[in-house]
Amino acid sequence: MLESAGTLRGQLQRGLGRAARRAADRPGAGEYVYDCIRRDPRWDRQCEARGLYYARLMVDLELPVWPVAEHLADPSDHADGDEWRVRLALEVLGHLVRLSRREAAVPLRRYAEEGAHWFDALDELVELGDPRLAEGLDGLVAARCDDGDIGLLVAGGANPVLESWAVRQPRIAEALARRREAGRPRRPVGAAPGGPERTDAELVELARRRDDGAIAAIFELGRRRTPALLDLAEELLPQRPSRFGGAVCRALREYGPEALPWARAWAAERGGCAFMGISMLARYGTRQDVPLLMEELREALEKREWQGAAGPIEGLGRLRAGEAVPLLKTAWTESPYAFLRPRIVTALTRTAPHTAEAYTIEGLWDCQEGVRTEAARFAPLTRETRIRLQRLHNDDAEDPGVRAAAGGRLAA
Repeated sequence: MLESAGTLRGQLQRGLGRAARRAADRPGAGEYVYDCIRRDPRWDRQCEARGLYYARLMVDLELPVWPVAEHLADPSDHADGDEWRVRLALEVLGHLVRLSRREAAVPLRRYAEEGAHWFDALDELVELGDPRLAEGLDGLVAARCDDGDIGLLVAGGANPVLESWAVRQPRIAEALARRREAGRPRRPVGAAPGGPERTDAELVELARRRDDGAIAAIFELGRRRTPALLDLAEELLPQRPSRFGGAVCRALREYGPEALPWARAWAAERGGCAFMGISMLARYGTRQDVPLLMEELREALEKREWQGAAGPIEGLGRLRAGEAVPLLKTAWTESPYAFLRPRIVTALTRTAPHTAEAYTIEGLWDCQEGVRTEAARFAPLTRETRIRLQRLHNDDAEDPGVRAAAGGRLAA
C-alpha cells in the first residue's frame, strides 16, 4: 500500500529524488528502505527502476546487507511461487556489488544455488560480468537450464562470465554462437525470394493472416508509410490487445504529420484507436491539438490511469504548452508511476525553464535514469549539484548515458 507522497516513506516508494536527499537526516529511513525492497512498491515493475536507487540509499545510510539476505531466505520463498517477491531484492544486491559492496555477492550467489527463483539470481551474476563471482556455477547452468533458459542468459551477447563458462560447457558455447549468427543482417520481408517486392495489397493480406509472417509484413508497411496500414489499424486495434496490434502501434511510429487526420479522428472518437491517436498527436500534433491533449492528461490524472498520461505529457512538452505546467507538477509528485517522470522533467524544461530548475535539481537523485540524464543536462550548477554530477559521472554502476551527460556538463 502506497503512503501519501507527502511522507518520506511515500516518496521512497515512488523513487523520488527528494526522498533520497532527505533520508540521511531522518530517523527510521533505513527501515523504510528495507520495507521498499521487501515489498517492491513499483506501479509497473516492467518499466520502473528502483534497484540502483535503493542500493545507493543502502550505501549512503551504511545499511547492512543481511536484512535483504534474510528476505531472500524466508521459508515463503519456496511456497508462494511469486517471483516478484524477490526480483527487486536481487537487483539491489547486484547494484550493491557494482557500488563496491562485494559482500552482497554472497547472498546473491547463495540464492542462485538454493532459491526458488534461482534463474533471476543467475542472470544478475552474469550481468555483473565478473567470472570470480560466478565461478563454478556453470555446472548448475548445465544441470538446470534447458536450451531456452541458456538462450535467455546469452541474449545480451558475450561477456566474461559466459565466455568462462563456455570453455567448459558446450551448450553455452553453442548458444553464444547462435546468438552471434542471429545478429547478422537478414533480407527484408518486402522482397520475395528471387522475385520482385511484394505490393502493399499483398503485405496487407499477409498481415491479416495473423501468423509469424504477419508481424514482418506490418513492419514493412510501416517502413513504406503506406495508408493501407492506417486502415488496417482500424481493424486490429479495437480488438483485444495482441502482439499484432502491438506491432501496428510500433509500425505507425514511422509515420509523420501526414497521418494527423487519422490521429485526430481516432483521438476524438475515443474508440479502440484512441490510444494510438493520442500517441501520434503527441509526436506530430500542432498547437490546435493542445486542448485535446490537456483534456486527456487531466482525465488520466483524475482517474489515476497513469500509463494514459504519458502521451499527453510528451505532446504538451513538445508543443511547449505553458498551460500544462500545474498538471505536470501534480503528476511529478503524486504519480506512483516513475516512468512518467522523464517525460515530465523534459516537458517542464521546455515549457517553464525557471520552474523546472527545482525539479532538475531533485532529478539528480531520482530512481529513473531518464530523469537523471535530463537533470544532468539542465540542473543549475551549484556546489551541491556539482558534487552530485561528479558522483554520477564517476560511478561505474551508473547508466552510461547519465555518466556522459554529467561529464559533459562538468566540462562545459
